[in-house]
Amino acid sequence: MTAMTMPMEYRQASADFERFILDARDLAGLQTTNQAYTMAQAVLQTFRRRLDTEDAILFADILPPVIRAIFVAEWDLEEPRLPFSGRIAMTREVQALRPDHNISPDSAIADVAGALRRNIDEAKLDRVLARLPAGAADFWRA
Repeated sequence: MTAMTMPMEYRQASADFERFILDARDLAGLQTTNQAYTMAQAVLQTFRRRLDTEDAILFADILPPVIRAIFVAEWDLEEPRLPFSGRIAMTREVQALRPDHNISPDSAIADVAGALRRNIDEAKLDRVLARLPAGAADFWRA
C-alpha cells in the first residue's frame, strides 16, 4: 500500500499566501502585510455577501488554501445576500471592516483582484466567474 503524497498546494500554502499578500500590499501602496490582510479579508467578505452558498463554494474551490480559508471564515449563513452594486458602494463596504484599523484605499477591490490574478490560474478564475451571477466578473476586474 502506497501513501498518497501531500498536494503541493498544501505543502507550500504559506509561501503562496505570502506572495499574494505582498502583491496586495504593493498594489495598494500599503505599508504592512497586516494592512493588506485586513483589505483582502474585507474584499473577500464583500464578494461573498453577494453569492449564494453554492456559488460561493464554486468560487472557493479555485482559491489557494489560505485565501480559501479567509473567504469562508466567520461566514454567517443567515446574513442576507446583497446585490452587486457600484464599485464605490462596495469599496465603502470593504473600508467598513474594522474601520479603526482599516486603511484600504479606494482601489482596494481592484488591488486585491490584481493580486489574486497574479497568484492563481486566471483562465480557471474567469471560467468560474462566468458561471456566477452578473456582476461577479466585473468585481474581480483588476
